[in-house]
Amino acid sequence: MPNCWQSGISERRFFRVTVSPILLTVLCLTTTCATNAQESPKTIKLISRLISQSPAPHLTGVASSGNQISLNGRSLSGTWLQRPGKSSQITTHLSDGAFRQLIGVNFLNSSNSGIQPVQWFSSVTTPLVLATKLLGAYRYLDITNFAQTSGWQIQANGNILVIATPKAQVTNIVQSQQSSDTSINPLQQVRILVDLDRPTPWQVTQGSTIKKIQPPSSDPDTLIPKSTAPPNREWTVTLDGIADPVLIERYTPQPPAPTTAPPILLPNLLKQLSPATPTQPILPAPAPAPEPLIQQVQVVNNQTIISLSVPFGLSPQVSTVGSPNRLIIDIRPDPLEERDITWAPGLRWRQHYVNLGTERFPVVWLEVNPRKFGLTLKPMWASLDGLAGTAPLIQTAQRYLAVAGINGGYFNRKNRLPLGAIRRDGQWLSGPILNRGAIAWNDSGQFYFGRLTLEETLITASDQRLPILFLNSGYIQSGIARYTPVWGATYTPLTDNEIILVVKKDQIIQQLPGGKVGETAIPIPQDGYLLTLRANAATAASQLPIGTGVSISSATTPTDFSRYPHIIGAGPLLVQNRQIVLDAKAEKFSNAFIAEKAIRSGICTTATGTLMITAVHNRAGGYGPNLAEHAQLMQLMGCVDALNLDGGSSTSLYLGGQLLDRSPSTAARVHNGIGIFLKPR
Repeated sequence: MPNCWQSGISERRFFRVTVSPILLTVLCLTTTCATNAQESPKTIKLISRLISQSPAPHLTGVASSGNQISLNGRSLSGTWLQRPGKSSQITTHLSDGAFRQLIGVNFLNSSNSGIQPVQWFSSVTTPLVLATKLLGAYRYLDITNFAQTSGWQIQANGNILVIATPKAQVTNIVQSQQSSDTSINPLQQVRILVDLDRPTPWQVTQGSTIKKIQPPSSDPDTLIPKSTAPPNREWTVTLDGIADPVLIERYTPQPPAPTTAPPILLPNLLKQLSPATPTQPILPAPAPAPEPLIQQVQVVNNQTIISLSVPFGLSPQVSTVGSPNRLIIDIRPDPLEERDITWAPGLRWRQHYVNLGTERFPVVWLEVNPRKFGLTLKPMWASLDGLAGTAPLIQTAQRYLAVAGINGGYFNRKNRLPLGAIRRDGQWLSGPILNRGAIAWNDSGQFYFGRLTLEETLITASDQRLPILFLNSGYIQSGIARYTPVWGATYTPLTDNEIILVVKKDQIIQQLPGGKVGETAIPIPQDGYLLTLRANAATAASQLPIGTGVSISSATTPTDFSRYPHIIGAGPLLVQNRQIVLDAKAEKFSNAFIAEKAIRSGICTTATGTLMITAVHNRAGGYGPNLAEHAQLMQLMGCVDALNLDGGSSTSLYLGGQLLDRSPSTAARVHNGIGIFLKPR
């Protein structure tokens, strides 16, 4: 079966709603966003209708609010609000995720959730301190004085906050010389300095890998070896300012010099014969010259765009200074800026390097105190109309109005169906598979980790018992599977020649041939379910004629799982009772998956009862951890129990409207996740 976390690039787009974010949070929390066993489909439709149709209500103490920002004429996503201040002055508040991502403001460490020190073309030792306000799923920063000092013009226009910043000039772009010892690291501590005449918004974006085009050989008998070096990656730094034309010309790629066509050579037959005398050894071709770091500088729509080609193992770290105003781009193997920010009571954002032997791994994580008043955790999934569907985690979290979240379990990327346990508010949405690791929890802040199996049995009136192997699952095997209304309005066969039993009010009312895979959609009764008999299990149809009364018994192994209303399954289990218990083979993961070095997501609890959701990215100068290294890292971070979640391009750590650990453009669409919610006080 596919492990379903292969590379993928998601579309960079955000969910737009007309209902107020603050009101929608209350709606999601008071209705639990869809999931009582009997009312789940109705609740899902209700929330969908609320999102798409509800008008924005009047908010107490808020003059205006919205989720769109016009920054110097460009339309961007970001929540904001304006409130009456002293002396009839209107104060402007921007969600901190939008402020950080769109303006380029650096957040400094803070142990007080009510304030946020920031640095933006200013001193780190005497930072500007902004007041914060938690409302709904976002933390808003009071940017009123910041904007006035910076000379911004701000005006609310319906749902849009219009921001105009003073025109800026990019006066110089200089790249420092490479390290003298290029054998150690050919681009270690390379620095690009961008001089500006005044502070201006900037953004940095990670792009895709850059494919190298091999030049043709003039000799048709010469084989051109493929490069074994990982490709460079594109990064883009964008500034709201216009670069001097001299700079654009300096960094404009020159067209290749014209060359005469190589002569057409006849095959050299002597090369096909064994040489009569020893030949000189063929020396390897000299290494090609490294690509220029700055690929291009261009001005588009009053923005200066600096395109970079960054070698594998290195990434840009961008910072600002004032007097003179300057953007500093350091290309380094360890670009992560360490942070420790108390974002809300009971919610702490941290990012540091964790050493494992001689390796250094960048880890971004959130520490959650689930016993703190107002904090709850819930599973969330991409689709409003059932279980089939994927979306970027940033979009799913914003739709649910989670304040924070992380991607969850595995799924089939082709048909977008779940491959593991999802249980919310006591209702199974999808059953576990392959006895894989899972995390369970309740609303009192208690957690349970283990390898999970769900045992469902179909019991007839004559006490005949048949095992149901899968519940609302995209994992397809021979046997009996069950599909309930949370799957969606209909079920379409996933294999050829299934036999479908329609069960309504605990009685089999129809037997239907499934036919060819993917052809016929069969309605799922709201007061029942479908039983799918696949392969050898089709013979059981004769034992289950129309009119047969049936019931279902359900139990988990271990039984402790049944005590918890919320479950997410993924795997493998990494740590239990402080000991590494990794056994990926027992959880039916492939050898390639076990050995692969990749970006990883994880979730764990500590000795103090704190929950941590973590994203571990590529080690300094190399690839991410394999499973064994991931288990050791979680243990080093103080995890008592820890579970590996879906990873690779799926890894996404969300907080307050933005991803913390990566550019949204590099995060794949995922099926489900774990959301952290703030209850209104």
